[in-house]
Amino acid sequence: MAEAVDPAAGTTAGGPGRGGARPTLEEVAALAGVGRGTVSRVVNGSPRVSEKAREAVRAAIAELGYVPNRAARTLVTSRTDAVALVVPEAETRLFSEPYFSDIISGVAAELAESDMQLLLILVRNQRERDRLSAYLGAQRVDGVLLVSVHQDDPLPALLESLGIPAVLAGRRGDAEPLSYVLADNAGGARMAVRHLLRRGCAAIATITGPLDMEGARARLSGYRQALEESGRPYREDLVGLGDFTEEGGRLAMRALLERSPELDAVFCASDVMAAGAMQVLRTAGRRVPEEVAVIGFDDSIVARHTDPPMTSVRQPIEEMGRTMARLLLDEIGSPGKAHRQVVLATELVVRDSA
Repeated sequence: MAEAVDPAAGTTAGGPGRGGARPTLEEVAALAGVGRGTVSRVVNGSPRVSEKAREAVRAAIAELGYVPNRAARTLVTSRTDAVALVVPEAETRLFSEPYFSDIISGVAAELAESDMQLLLILVRNQRERDRLSAYLGAQRVDGVLLVSVHQDDPLPALLESLGIPAVLAGRRGDAEPLSYVLADNAGGARMAVRHLLRRGCAAIATITGPLDMEGARARLSGYRQALEESGRPYREDLVGLGDFTEEGGRLAMRALLERSPELDAVFCASDVMAAGAMQVLRTAGRRVPEEVAVIGFDDSIVARHTDPPMTSVRQPIEEMGRTMARLLLDEIGSPGKAHRQVVLATELVVRDSA
């Protein structure tokens, strides 16, 4: 006959308890003055425990150095106590763009207050996407955080079909059914362009992110809205297509100068692209901000180390990561809970480039 497994039972290896042995559930119960079942309920997060008993059990656990048997808990609850942070980008972008490190920092800080382990998974090609699909289908994690969401990315639909709790950094479109966290991209872009208009700039260009990403489309929309509300025409020749990389910013800036040499300002959809654009402007002999004003987006560490320091739209990236983790923990802890969408405010940080 198979033996029943109590997920609260202590593991057999680890730190010593009284007498050198690892503390047991029974020892915790005896010290707390409660029954074994009460300790089990406290360890497993059951609400069916009085606050007085809960505090007594927690004090006994702390005194004895008791550690629950995580493997047994997994067998009983089907929980893995792990979440995956999935980045569908090459490692070159992961390590070169401050956005990703800030998101990871926020997520890790929030999860540090829980029992969850964080797994970082890069998905760079179809083979790795297939492997991830099999991994998720085997219920190896309790939830997924997905960043850098592209419009045709099959991963969100996969998460929906598997019923795995998931939170996105961004969204595929206005009708996104999954929970997500994003910054007010359009509002931030409007602030940037209004600032350039107040400076008296007449030919304001923009360098976009990849337009298969809703955040990039929203920043382009905000740029366009600010021009139109001021009575300025939206000119296609002043729109350069970028990809959120420094090289993409350089290429787009060169193309803009060739098409529209009269431009006197450029709003870039990321700080990294703006840094690339500023390099091209310097090489072309165009002074920043005297001849061409430049504004980036993110207010990352990059913005503070360009010459001159960059004016940028701040999005609270670490707070985005924290919020994503909180939403995911809520969904894991409350299956069937309604999906939530959170939009965080942006602000313009004015420095010397515009």
